[in-house]
Amino acid sequence: MRAVAMQLALFALAFASAQGQKDQPDLTTLKIEDLMDIKVTSAAKKEQKLSNVPAAIFVISEQDIHRSGATNIPDLLRMVPGLEVAQINPSTWAISARGFNGEYADKLLVLMDGRLMYTSIFSGVYWDMQGVPLESIARIEVIRGPGATVWGTNAVNGVINIITKSARESQGGLAEVAGGTLEHGSGTVRYGGKVGSRGVYRLSANSFETGHFITPDGQSAQDDWHRFYAGFRADFDYPAKDSLTMEGNAVSGNEGEMVTTIVSIAPPLNATADMRLEFSEWNVLGQWKHVLSARSETSLQIYFDRFNRGDRTYNVGVNTYDIDFQHHFQWRRRQDLVWGLGYHFNSDSTTGSLRLSVTPTALNTQKFSSFVQEDVAIRPGQLSISLGTKFEHDYYNGFNWQPSARLRWTPDDHDTLWAAVSGAERTPDRADTAVRFNSTAIPGPENLPLLYSVFGNPGEKNEHLTATEAGFRKALSDRLSFDSTVFFNQYRDLESQEPGALRLEADPAPVHWLLPIHFANLLHGETHGTEIFANLKLAGRWTVSPGYSFLTLHIHRDEGGLDTRSGPQIQGGSPNQQAQLRSVVNLPWHWQWTSSAYFVGRLVSQQVPSYTRLDTNLGWQLSERTSLNLVGQNLLKSLHQEYNGADLTVLPSLIRRSAYARLTWRF
Repeated sequence: MRAVAMQLALFALAFASAQGQKDQPDLTTLKIEDLMDIKVTSAAKKEQKLSNVPAAIFVISEQDIHRSGATNIPDLLRMVPGLEVAQINPSTWAISARGFNGEYADKLLVLMDGRLMYTSIFSGVYWDMQGVPLESIARIEVIRGPGATVWGTNAVNGVINIITKSARESQGGLAEVAGGTLEHGSGTVRYGGKVGSRGVYRLSANSFETGHFITPDGQSAQDDWHRFYAGFRADFDYPAKDSLTMEGNAVSGNEGEMVTTIVSIAPPLNATADMRLEFSEWNVLGQWKHVLSARSETSLQIYFDRFNRGDRTYNVGVNTYDIDFQHHFQWRRRQDLVWGLGYHFNSDSTTGSLRLSVTPTALNTQKFSSFVQEDVAIRPGQLSISLGTKFEHDYYNGFNWQPSARLRWTPDDHDTLWAAVSGAERTPDRADTAVRFNSTAIPGPENLPLLYSVFGNPGEKNEHLTATEAGFRKALSDRLSFDSTVFFNQYRDLESQEPGALRLEADPAPVHWLLPIHFANLLHGETHGTEIFANLKLAGRWTVSPGYSFLTLHIHRDEGGLDTRSGPQIQGGSPNQQAQLRSVVNLPWHWQWTSSAYFVGRLVSQQVPSYTRLDTNLGWQLSERTSLNLVGQNLLKSLHQEYNGADLTVLPSLIRRSAYARLTWRF
């Protein structure tokens, strides 16, 4: 893989043209007063100034990405206040907002250019399959709190919207090579050109090889990771009224994993196995935007996605078809309205084993949706209210609706206060309704083996959230701004694990005792907390960005519920406190130094102690087109653990201190 990465880079260098356009990122930071003028689209599916958004939103800009030194999207997300990012092994993360973290965090919706990355099999995101080069990302918009009114089910505690650059923003060529102590070798090539007089295109490829982490007893975790990515994008603009985007991505790879699995029921035998997981995915997306008038525009988006992944105990394949239509128009002088229709179809097929199986092995599901959201200017420029709802009909629980009401007050150009009440729902998936996971076999009574198994619940209900939020943004001067949020969330019908009665079972053979655990919806709870971050320009060349978040969770059993594990695991599975401090210094002679420190409180139920992570990136602009970065990650400790939840499908390993160098050439 290392050789492949080098070959990709050498190919790009050979193909370089001095006539290519530059794609040089701006390494200077924005003025503090300009931060509130950043345009975002994720909160209401229309372009808004960040200062006018009545939601807790954070933007990771192109400059933030370049300065971070991160090599993947999860590490970029660490800079978002209130977001919980925990690495499990080199290729696996647990990422959520406002609690309920897990390997498959089922209450966080993630999209890329409008395409869902949230999987319908295990209700979460396969972060290892997201291969788009970071150099091709324009920005990442992160909403903490529900976004279901416009994005639909599963946008419960947050939305992450990854927006890639248009082909017009990435003309010319780019070649990048990197290598270090953990990321042994990586290479990226990208080239953008023109198609006739109205079109532009971009082609890109990326390959890397990452080494292994360490087990708690000091051995290799055998969890190295390899991935290859290729993609294209084309954008066409037609005079005044129409634009067309077409893009496609393909990724394949494999990774090591340590898992606990049943070897046999009789005799009862369990083992820790070193396995190899393989994955592949390809997708295509098309989007047409049409301007009807100065006050009205429509968009139509269609995409198809196919992925496969599995190890020797299971395999999953999923086809996804999605159609989304949207109409945005200004109605009269004070009203702005967005509405849309959508259709989503999934077709899956699975193969199982003694360890894991799904019944039926193949299933087709569909979802119909519509939404409407209206902004009404009560006092233009100062006071407005947003009302909206999402209507959906899905395979598992039929009709649902997810309303919201948001109030925004902007007394002047430097202050924004907002408040919101929202509803959101998390729908069941195949694992919730149809899985059987045989976890452990032990000797049982009457000389028969005893099998512990977890079963899905075909009658699983939607989980419900009612969220109350309020926030305040202020630009105190041209050197200081801050953003703060408080929230109170109430959940009902949360998923529980209810013990069943001991019984004899003959399938799978031989005859054995079965102690089942069934999914149900017999938990409820509430969370509350606060999130605050600031941007402070200490000097003309030095900007610091501190952040802090506090979170408390309380989970309770419903009447008749018997689950004694899920509540404590949820409550103790997220840190009560997190803090961060990012520093960016523009040094003389084209040097730049960025450092990021992250404190994460302990995970009580997982016995994971608190830790502080320090990353640093020293960048040097060697010439107008060439840059060098020296990056250190996890510098304070040689090894540390970040997550050890009961929901894991793989054994966690210890994150290593690492360093790498990256050379980038634009042509």
